[in-house]
Amino acid sequence: MVASCHAVGAHGIAGNRLFPGTLTFDDPAVSDEAVLPDFSSLNRPAQGSNVVDNRINWSFVRLLTPTLAVSIDSGWIHQSWPVGRTSGFDTTDIGLKYEAFRNNEHEALVSVGLAWGIGQSGAQGVGADEANTIQPAVFFGKGFGDLPDWLSWARPLAVTGAIVDALPAGPTGKALAPNLAIGKFGTVLVPQVQTLHWGVSLQYSTYYLTSRFTGGPPKQEPLNQFVPLVEFSFDSPLGQTTGATMNPGFAYVAVTWQIAAEMIVPLNRDGGSGTGFRAQLLFFLDDLLPSLFGKPLLGDKPDRSLIAWH
Repeated sequence: MVASCHAVGAHGIAGNRLFPGTLTFDDPAVSDEAVLPDFSSLNRPAQGSNVVDNRINWSFVRLLTPTLAVSIDSGWIHQSWPVGRTSGFDTTDIGLKYEAFRNNEHEALVSVGLAWGIGQSGAQGVGADEANTIQPAVFFGKGFGDLPDWLSWARPLAVTGAIVDALPAGPTGKALAPNLAIGKFGTVLVPQVQTLHWGVSLQYSTYYLTSRFTGGPPKQEPLNQFVPLVEFSFDSPLGQTTGATMNPGFAYVAVTWQIAAEMIVPLNRDGGSGTGFRAQLLFFLDDLLPSLFGKPLLGDKPDRSLIAWH
């Protein structure tokens, strides 16, 4: 694949390093992209019972400038309880994300974000009838392809991570909770709690095992590669137990799309009641539809390079 001029903002690339889109938290890249579908299934504790959550989420991200993007995401939730089933829309989020730091030679990216979870945009029946939330965030990625020769075995490795602080702007929300005694659902008030969503991933890029990696600046974008990875995801409500999961899986990144799949392995009771699964199909819009997404909305084509060292 020969990199084309409209592909310079399409992927999460810093020099030789490709950071694939992660599934449990956002990656550090700022680019034109769409996710549809993002499917997950997990048995978890909720409302004093257990529920099987099946989710189909989607997201759309559009560059405003070469380093600033606007995003919108939501989804559909279907829940299976011991007393019946519920379904409805998830909360809709609108946000901004800015690439704050880039070093292609040392394979480093840092971005910051701010999102608004729109209150009452989700369905009460699936517990998404919540207050407005403000969500400041930091995203980072660091590859180890710049290590010296005596550590060459570790060059394929990379870490990414995210920290998102969800701050509720209202005291309570409503949800349906199962009443096992009568076999029906009842409406309950759910206190809104500040929650820290955070996670890290460890990735292994097969690109570094090929002749395409020379140790210097790449001649082409490091696409068409397979990336095994494991993500660790944590949800920490203020004053409550942190829910934790380990998510081993893989991503394959092509020129216009990425496919990824992971197992969801709960690390404690709050993380889930059994092993789950998630899968995602991501499209790189400025490669897929360059006539529509070939440049940012508020500027010309991106003036940055994702692979040049200087």
